[in-house]
Amino acid sequence: MDRLISCEFNMDTACVELKFRDGGMIAIDTIAVENEVADNMYQRSELDYLIYNDPLAYADLIFNGNPAKYLKTVTVNKTFDN
Repeated sequence: MDRLISCEFNMDTACVELKFRDGGMIAIDTIAVENEVADNMYQRSELDYLIYNDPLAYADLIFNGNPAKYLKTVTVNKTFDN
């Protein structure tokens, strides 16, 4: 695939879409990713933040990183005391 020309979240398909100069396209199903790697609402929230605010970083995490390790590092489970 040639150079990346755009990366954005498509709300209609719930996919982060990467479009390339040669006409190729990759769509990352964000719901499937969340179901696979996120164990709780805090991890899902972190992924949602990336999806909406930095879809390129999200795509990089999915293709080149370790999403499970990343989520364990950046999220904190909070408990509520009554």
